[in-house]
Amino acid sequence: MPEIAIAELEDFALELAHTAGGIAQAHFRQPVTVENKSPTAFDPVTNADRAIERVLRTAIEERYPDHGIVAEEEGERKGKGRYTWYIDPIDGTRSFMTGSPLWGTLIGLVRGEQPLFGLLAQPVLEEVFFGGPSGSWLIEADGRARLRARACASLEAAVLASTHPDMFTGDRAAAFHELGRRCLLTRFGGDCYNYAMLAAGHLDLVVESQLKPYDIVPLLPILEGAGCVVTDWRGDPPLRGGDVVAAGSRELHRAALEILQLR
Repeated sequence: MPEIAIAELEDFALELAHTAGGIAQAHFRQPVTVENKSPTAFDPVTNADRAIERVLRTAIEERYPDHGIVAEEEGERKGKGRYTWYIDPIDGTRSFMTGSPLWGTLIGLVRGEQPLFGLLAQPVLEEVFFGGPSGSWLIEADGRARLRARACASLEAAVLASTHPDMFTGDRAAAFHELGRRCLLTRFGGDCYNYAMLAAGHLDLVVESQLKPYDIVPLLPILEGAGCVVTDWRGDPPLRGGDVVAAGSRELHRAALEILQLR
């Protein structure tokens, strides 16, 4: 199967982001249907999540019928080639359903085992964070600006963020607590938007657990293109999700791993 020009694929991804944004904005701060996907905890999904994913999946299947899809609500569709799309229609559903704009649509494309590009679209703030071969960019209505992480080298000066302390249990909770104790400041909330702020130089460290592949794969090109270092807690590529540590500098990443690996 011939390779597809990267520019064509990137343009298509941005079209998907625009489509998703329109659907999300139509539902945001409006009455939404909320269902719980988990029998043991609160894992919400709204009619907006499902509507966005269905439209994006249909668009991909029509444009690139051989491509695979890995997405949150409808699962995995095996492809016939090397390309696989990763989609989280609303990363931060709890924020979405409570009226906070700290959520986003995540779209990423992988060829084989290599992420090609990824984006985070936040339509309420009119922002698209995009990462690919040309680097990482914040795209807004009046243009684009390059994203660069800040080079904080010490935990004592670092601002740490994570979505919620409840994602850490047992030894992981103890390791995260110790890491937070060493950092200047710890902030909770934010979901995918924390990673955008890391790439933009407003945070220094994001540490999380229990992530799914579609939670992190679209973010990897954004983070790495901005100069961040992202791995799992063993120091390996986090393509399968799980425990993730992302830092704005190699020194800070190394210092965080030393603590997280003591668990």
